[in-house]
Amino acid sequence: MTESAARGDFQGSTCPHDCPSTCALEIEVTRDAEGVGRGIGAVRGAAANSYTAGVICAKVSRYAERVHHPDRLLRPLLRTGPKGSGQFREIGWAEALDRTAEAFAERTARYGSETVWPYYYAGTMGLVQRDGIHRLRHVMRYSGQKNTICTALCESGWQAGVGHFGGPDPREMAESDLIVIWGGNPVATQVNVMTHVSRARKQRGARLVVIDPYRTGTAAAADLHLALRPGTDAALACAVMHIAFRDGHADRDYIARRSDAPAGLEAHLAARGPAWASAVTGLSIAEIEAFARLYNTTDRAYIRCGYGFSRSRNGAAALHAVTCLPTVTGKWRHLGGGAFWSNRAIYHWDKTLIEGLDARDPGIRLLDQSRIGAVLTGDRRDLGEGPPVTALLIQNTNPAVVAPASGKVRRGFLREDLFTCVHEQFLTDTAKLADIVLPATMFVEHDDLYQSGGHTHIQLGPKIVEPPGECRSNHEVLQGLASRLGAEHPGFRMTAREIADATLRASGWPGWEEVAAARWVDAAPDFAAAHYERGFGHPDGRFRFAPDWAAIGADHAGMPALPDQMEAIDGADAERPFRLVTAPARQFLNTTFTETPGARRREQRPTALLHPRDAEALGVAEGGAVRLGNAQGEVVVTAKLAEGQQEGVVIVESVWPNGDFAGGMGINLLTSDDAGPPKGGAVFHDTAVWVRPAAAERLAAE
Repeated sequence: MTESAARGDFQGSTCPHDCPSTCALEIEVTRDAEGVGRGIGAVRGAAANSYTAGVICAKVSRYAERVHHPDRLLRPLLRTGPKGSGQFREIGWAEALDRTAEAFAERTARYGSETVWPYYYAGTMGLVQRDGIHRLRHVMRYSGQKNTICTALCESGWQAGVGHFGGPDPREMAESDLIVIWGGNPVATQVNVMTHVSRARKQRGARLVVIDPYRTGTAAAADLHLALRPGTDAALACAVMHIAFRDGHADRDYIARRSDAPAGLEAHLAARGPAWASAVTGLSIAEIEAFARLYNTTDRAYIRCGYGFSRSRNGAAALHAVTCLPTVTGKWRHLGGGAFWSNRAIYHWDKTLIEGLDARDPGIRLLDQSRIGAVLTGDRRDLGEGPPVTALLIQNTNPAVVAPASGKVRRGFLREDLFTCVHEQFLTDTAKLADIVLPATMFVEHDDLYQSGGHTHIQLGPKIVEPPGECRSNHEVLQGLASRLGAEHPGFRMTAREIADATLRASGWPGWEEVAAARWVDAAPDFAAAHYERGFGHPDGRFRFAPDWAAIGADHAGMPALPDQMEAIDGADAERPFRLVTAPARQFLNTTFTETPGARRREQRPTALLHPRDAEALGVAEGGAVRLGNAQGEVVVTAKLAEGQQEGVVIVESVWPNGDFAGGMGINLLTSDDAGPPKGGAVFHDTAVWVRPAAAERLAAE
């Protein structure tokens, strides 16, 4: 059959990737002679969506590179060589699912059901295809998963003060006079933020401030960039509040009406002025004073909280301190004012059908996804009194590269007694460690339902093309395993579209057909709710300057009683004088897009950004090889000189596949799997390392 693309044959869809923008898309469909969709062409943003506004990132605009990539997995594979060798042979779906179900059943009979761990995350953000794995987990009583790798520290910090996951409509940034991007790089990670920032700058003359340890693409576009030391954000926030009280810009009436108004707050902050913060952050007193003056005197000041500054042992405390700023100054009261992290709570989903919540046993143990290395190597702090994990089903994630302490993760995967089934689109580093590999669909090849954290829309992702080869969706794989394991639940007998429709209706929203006809549902709350005029999310409706950390997580003993710099980070020392930040690369999204030619061509190679004076002291020139290391291991990368950061800070933008590093292990070899308090969370940007020159030949794979 010949294929053709009818120009203008664009179908609506939604970007499925791990990004708060959740862009509304229009995708050109390539059809065969019978009119069946067989592939895609151009991808563009939906101009009619008020948040996407026709703008999408370059990596998604090139999505045809992924859908039609020659290295896509098309048939199930069975491992034939040693673990990690990447040696497989093709098998049929029946055999692949039979082998997987038999392995799960055999190990359950030997160790109990908790020996099986369904492990997943955000390779797709669709509610049906991503979260359906819980239905199998709950029905079969397999080990649960504590989701900590991305949002746990943000959740803790936001919950501590605000108490509800919402905030001023992100489109209000266009109505702001000052926008503060704190610990994020939306130019690379959620480009639509910049659309609304640009509107504010053009129409209102708004100022843009970026607070980030290095000069990101967003920082380069800012009016003011505060390049503070990693892990010192709370000190800066406290100093700004100190100046607000000192200079008469604290909104005492708002504090009294809308917060817990602890008696000691002002006295506590009196000892945390700009000189103190300068010593902690490395910023000058003048920089701190200038930012405080700008923020404290601007009513329509909108803080967009990123994820980056929370990925530290003191990350929850830091985010809480930042949310205290608009409360001290009363910014929540104003259009275009306040603070925002995520809108996840506005959708009020009933996910009983998707996740099988009616089958959930709260007594089943929860295993921390960020500590998969510790779990797989038998750490009793993680396993408790339960059995070892001897079987894994992995969907939507690539922990061999993405998880911290990746050396430990690899050792765990190489256990001979561990059976691993990976459902994937490409032969990733994790898939290479599997016993069975199943080929997965991409988002245009299955039905799904989406919410957004970064805006307010409910959207659909309908199947618009047929999958290539023998690729199957997550839902279809779960159905196949359920039938073999005897897992009974209504969700296993329904299509993905039927589950999405039923979930929409059970949650109080229009059904699939109604949403499809409208393209999306705008779930935005009214101004009073979004700005917490009717109260914050705590029972008494008051913002918490003095959080109840114990109610948030068990590891609360060292959390600060009031907003403060929490001295818990992996600080630089004589042995490891550099602080490492493993920020996202612009052309990648976690490890997605690391396989596409356009993204790889633009990123070129793993690189360490070094301050020129650090490079001079090390005897390293631009383009030279440097070795980074700590007790967990060593990696070698190319040096690039960068002045937009402080001395003693090194940045490696990632996440590159392990094979792109000499020695075959990537940057997360160096990061710790310590759980950030109070309830866990990965601390990717909280790592002390040494840096040394390396021989140039070390840049090639050894």
